[in-house]
Amino acid sequence: MLDLRAAIDRFLDELHRKNSSPHTIKGYGSDLEDFRQYFTLPDLPAPTPGQFDLLSLREWLASLHERGVQPGTIRRKVAALRMLFRFLIREGEMESNPARLLRLPKLPHRLPSVPDAEKTNALLDGVALGNLERPFPKRDRAIFELLYGCGLRVSELVGLDVQHVDASDHWILARGKGRKERQVPVTRKAWSALENYLRDRGAKTSQEAVFLNHRGARLTDRAVRQIVKFYATRLANDPSLHPHSFRHAYATHLLADGADLRAIQELLGHARLSTTQRYTQVSLTSLMAVYDKAHPKA
Repeated sequence: MLDLRAAIDRFLDELHRKNSSPHTIKGYGSDLEDFRQYFTLPDLPAPTPGQFDLLSLREWLASLHERGVQPGTIRRKVAALRMLFRFLIREGEMESNPARLLRLPKLPHRLPSVPDAEKTNALLDGVALGNLERPFPKRDRAIFELLYGCGLRVSELVGLDVQHVDASDHWILARGKGRKERQVPVTRKAWSALENYLRDRGAKTSQEAVFLNHRGARLTDRAVRQIVKFYATRLANDPSLHPHSFRHAYATHLLADGADLRAIQELLGHARLSTTQRYTQVSLTSLMAVYDKAHPKA
């Protein structure tokens, strides 16, 4: 019978074999290691997956609440545990999945924070001017233009390879969640920035990644967040902006200008229309704010 550590290792190996994204594997590994440590006591044998029942899992869930772990994080940890147990059932290491019966905390109903079109374009124009002392201004401009012009997730941006760029039709191939692929059109402004950067980058390396760091290796999502925060703080005085802010802006501004919700769903790569429909609420909230501010009888 596998102990818990060995069971987790086998599960993560299976994810590697299935070619799951490194981000997914790292997330599952971190959440499951946290679970393992909670139930691993000094000088006692490591528990086996078959020892867990609903009562012990509820105790672990209560400990997460006591530690002040946010509801979204708790739901993610439970999802990882359910995935592990389902895998072990298929492997014949468990007979049932007690994590399936756990009641999940409700998520607070929060709308994404979205910069308006004026603020977004002012920031991008400021990046394009190149007045700040930066080592790779062409790269930074291309990053901002693709985040906003294509609505990419940061993982899709850093995962972009040169072979995914279609120079003839101005499309890029984005690899999203679950290794799903979709073609995304590139705006003229974004294409100009990307082409300008690639022309400069192409002479320096044979690396397949589009966006590179100072060592010539693939740029990380953390590095992109730092780049966005730097420019947002200096040019817009708003350090709260992050790469996903521009994905939210992309969807919200398209919707405000009359784009079809189904088309936006396809462009964003959302599996469910309900995920995309959040942006209708954002647009209505913005509309009411304009009404309250501008209408004489509001």
